[in-house]
Amino acid sequence: MRTIKGPAIFLAQFAGDAAPYNSLSAIARWAAGHGYEGVQIPSWDARLFDLARAAESRDYCDEVRGTLAEAGVALTELSTHLQGQLVAVHPAYDIAFDGFAPPAVHGNPAARQEWAVNQLMLAARASRNLGLTAHATFSGALAWPFVYPWPQRPAGLVETAFDELARRWRPILDAFDDAGVDLCYEIHPGEDLHDGVTYEMFLERVGNHARANLLYDPSHFVLQQLDYLDYIDIYHQRIRMFHAKDAEFNPTGRQGVYSGFQPWANRAGRFRSLGDGQVDFGAIFSKLSQYGFDGWAVLEWECCIKDSEQGAAEGAPFIANHIIQVAGRAFDDFAASGVDLATNRKLLGLG
Repeated sequence: MRTIKGPAIFLAQFAGDAAPYNSLSAIARWAAGHGYEGVQIPSWDARLFDLARAAESRDYCDEVRGTLAEAGVALTELSTHLQGQLVAVHPAYDIAFDGFAPPAVHGNPAARQEWAVNQLMLAARASRNLGLTAHATFSGALAWPFVYPWPQRPAGLVETAFDELARRWRPILDAFDDAGVDLCYEIHPGEDLHDGVTYEMFLERVGNHARANLLYDPSHFVLQQLDYLDYIDIYHQRIRMFHAKDAEFNPTGRQGVYSGFQPWANRAGRFRSLGDGQVDFGAIFSKLSQYGFDGWAVLEWECCIKDSEQGAAEGAPFIANHIIQVAGRAFDDFAASGVDLATNRKLLGLG
């Protein structure tokens, strides 16, 4: 067993135009001031990071690491959640997702996809140059509009969608393999990879690619009513990243999983600040430690009620208090009899 690293924080929900959120050095000092030991950087936010430069310049990557070290934090991973989403977009979402890409490719799905794929390729090289071993992303979605089978889905529709999804991601996965970095899909509603079954469908189509791994975030499973502890038992060998994010699910006679198109505050399933929801983090940290997960525990703060500053301040001690310093010896060593093989054979009646 190995000890989980942390606490760390994903900066995407905090970056902004006002200090201390508008530069890497300032937001890193802010994070360290709250007790975080690591930061996860959204690669699309030019206020914090230059992805193209990091892919080409080791000197720039050294500068990034130096800036973080001076503030007292480490770089845990990069994220391409927004770019990964654009690797596969159903036409129904074209207008909504154009905002994730630069204006030059708006209204041009083919150009937008090409831009997104290039961003992932840059992320593979940037992660290598930064000495990272894992990277966070979304899968995108072609089949999501058909998640509920009404009208009845035509035979082969889902299979065709996943064949195409795998075709688009295979060269990206190969690029991450060349870089020595695990590509970790955050399993998430709205993505074609939104639960264990869909992940397995994708994994089969990419030939069980060694780099097609998982970012574990229990909040999305609470909202789907999926057993997030059993998930760890099933997929622990593929879990390479961990977002500590809380959620709750409170169905009523009026709404359940789909929540009636309500805003976040009025939904049966909603994200909560760490410690305010229903996720059993004690059990999660125990299972991850049991299986030897030694990556970072990264706060991803999202809450429709609590202020982000309070959430950040509370998140670091919450994670720190849940990290298990794994045992270096068995708890019952004091009662060890110190017998050898010969004695063991006698105990079994084997002479």
